[in-house]
Amino acid sequence: MSTVDRPPAPRSLAEALRARGDASLGALLRSRPDLITPVPTDLTQLATRAGTRASVVRALERLDRFALQTAEALAVAADPATYGELLGLMAGDDPDPAVVAALPHTLDGLREQALVWGDDERLRLVRTARELLAPSPQHPSPTGLGPTVQEATAGMSPGRIQEIVTAAGLASTHDSVSAVAALAGLFTDRARMAALLADAPADSLDVLERLVWGPPYGQVTADPAARLRWLLDRGLLLPTAPGTVVLPREVALHLRRGLAHRVPEPVPPVVETAAVHRPQVVDSAAAGQAYTALATVEELLKDWDEGGPAVLRAGGLSVRDLKRTAVALDVPEPLAAFWVELAYAAGLIASDGEADERYAATPAYDEWRELPAAERWSRLVTAWLAATRTAGLVGGRDAKDRTLSALGPGLDRSAAPEVRHRVLALLAGLPEGAAPAAGSVLARLRWERPLRGERREDDLRGRLAEWTLSEAELLGVTGRGALSAQGRALLGAPAAPAPGPEAEPSGPGDKLPVHHHHRPAPLAPLSPAEQAVASAAAARLLAPLLPEPLDHVLLQADLTAVAPGPLQRPLADMLGVLADVESKGGATVYRFTPGSVRRALDAGQAASDLHAFLAAHSRTPVPQPLAYLIDDVARRHGHLRVGAASAYVRCDDDAVLSEILADKRAAGLGLRRLAPTVLAAQADPAGLLEGLRAMGFAPAAESAEGDVLITRALSHRTPPRTAPEPVPDGPPVPDDTLLAAALRAIRAGDLASTTPRKPGTAPAASGELPRTGAAETLATMQAAVLTGEALWIGYVNAEGAASQRVIAPIRVEGGFVTAYDHTADEVRTYPLHRITGVAELATDTD
Repeated sequence: MSTVDRPPAPRSLAEALRARGDASLGALLRSRPDLITPVPTDLTQLATRAGTRASVVRALERLDRFALQTAEALAVAADPATYGELLGLMAGDDPDPAVVAALPHTLDGLREQALVWGDDERLRLVRTARELLAPSPQHPSPTGLGPTVQEATAGMSPGRIQEIVTAAGLASTHDSVSAVAALAGLFTDRARMAALLADAPADSLDVLERLVWGPPYGQVTADPAARLRWLLDRGLLLPTAPGTVVLPREVALHLRRGLAHRVPEPVPPVVETAAVHRPQVVDSAAAGQAYTALATVEELLKDWDEGGPAVLRAGGLSVRDLKRTAVALDVPEPLAAFWVELAYAAGLIASDGEADERYAATPAYDEWRELPAAERWSRLVTAWLAATRTAGLVGGRDAKDRTLSALGPGLDRSAAPEVRHRVLALLAGLPEGAAPAAGSVLARLRWERPLRGERREDDLRGRLAEWTLSEAELLGVTGRGALSAQGRALLGAPAAPAPGPEAEPSGPGDKLPVHHHHRPAPLAPLSPAEQAVASAAAARLLAPLLPEPLDHVLLQADLTAVAPGPLQRPLADMLGVLADVESKGGATVYRFTPGSVRRALDAGQAASDLHAFLAAHSRTPVPQPLAYLIDDVARRHGHLRVGAASAYVRCDDDAVLSEILADKRAAGLGLRRLAPTVLAAQADPAGLLEGLRAMGFAPAAESAEGDVLITRALSHRTPPRTAPEPVPDGPPVPDDTLLAAALRAIRAGDLASTTPRKPGTAPAASGELPRTGAAETLATMQAAVLTGEALWIGYVNAEGAASQRVIAPIRVEGGFVTAYDHTADEVRTYPLHRITGVAELATDTD
């Protein structure tokens, strides 16, 4: 394209945005969704918002390392810079082909995000980004470069500048500006600089070598050594403050052979494979972990079934309660915190909201328990993927040096879902059965988000990634470190790439360290509807791999029962009432005691029911000691009956009632005899039952009709609760509908603000609404109806919001104007009294 045919270069970011198509503007709003909240009125406002500090900082934090290096190079380049100058800073005098190949695409990405604008002849970094990334004594640049010669000599006396110019072998000039320009020209001339440095003492060159890659500042005494004096006399070091010198940017770039960064990183680090397993081994191991995860969560909820720990005043679990929970689950405290937080994120536990506030299971827990095992697992892992609460922080300190407690405030980290998804997506990019080296995953994440991975909260992203790898293994999303088939389905990922010949294990479980240099396309996070479909697919893959629940146990003569695997729900529930769990593992051991048998009888079971139940579900004969234990407890159970009177006790043997009345321990129950076989009590039925049992009796509760009450073990539930909402990491990415509407509104507003007016009708100030009297407004509207011309109007709606619009009047009557509104792209009717004024356009907008 010739110079004549080339379109004029944009003079501002707003002009650059105005030249974009809708697809390009849509990509900008998707990559920086904060720009669309609220929708800008026009492209000028969009450009202004894109240059605000908060928005630019957020955009810079989402750049990968090479894109950030490119922006940092532009921040130390001339403003504007050419593409050739940028390439020189990124590739140096001996260009790396990888840098040369990656730079155009990276630069296009920076343009798309409105961090850079202008064509290749006039590249400009937005002003706010330049301020953030340019070197300064307070904020050193990651490039390690210092100020330019012009910046470093800004406060220097003209005489001193002339002395430096002369010592450097340049002709003296008549003013400081030309002298500084001549010195900068010398430092940027490769040949002349090589000649100047060829005469430098070796010690002086050593000083430059120490400063060349930064930091560029050094300390000197009032009487510098000869090696420093040689550099200072020629401007190769320039004073910035008493006792401080700096290496000028131009000198450093010469010594670096033009490179702005010591190591440009155009290619992301590869995710290395530490081990390769057969896919079947991975899936089986993951399924085993998934079953253990379900059992652990159920054990936690069973432990809290009758009301869990108290809620701290500031919220959360106390350290003592977390320790007790860890002992109950037989896991370390950090793992106990993870399981508690997982159940909370899934909506299975919450605080009950009572005056004596405690944690308890929610009604959703009862629904969850009735689901098939694979669906219960998918509910848990889906909640884990989206949760912003981070269990790994439990036990740490917040900004106010307060301990962070499980279920307490301060655990939300908005980056957690994105990091979890990205880590699993990296695993999905490896061949099937391949487990990554954890260090290479962390290195890749730091390359993808360097500002978030190295400078904030002690590498929070790195810790989140490490926690993700361990938590995914705990949940059965991965097995032996490799992503399982159900984990891949959970992400909506395609089939895994086939391993190369070098990655094939030679035998079952063999592990081979291999490297994979492919760059799979990143997996985008799924929408809620897509995630529901993916979770269902993951559950279908997991279901056949989970152990089939058993319908039997093995009874032993020592009053124990062994469950050699997971039990069917009714059997497990009944056995949990009839016996106490003694040990867990591959097989669960239950122990029968008088207390556990009485618990079953209290739940409404008769001795004959218990004998029949054990005979039906045992693969071994019911041992005689167990049968005797049941009969002995049942013989005394229910001899006394408690009901509501407030409460009463009745017994056919009046001697027993007399014994109770004579017992001093019964004084607190408020008992009195109503009849030979009936005692009335002031205590409630539950308190009366507890008091009589404490005295050694075994009463049974009865209904108002006199029947024995069949009740399950007491369980405490919260009112209906919703799972905690994740804390969003900024505004959500707009969907297609919102994006289309926003683009239309921005284009229309821009049309209204930029359409040329006829001479003499434009407002005095840019953005000011037109102002005309009512008569002139009405006359102009009526004339436009006849001519079909478009008009520019100011309009104030019923809420008092003012806007500019371009309309083509169709009809004026009854105090209203009906017109085609170019801004809204539809026919609308406006009250004339709300129109502030009207101005004619220089050309027809159609």
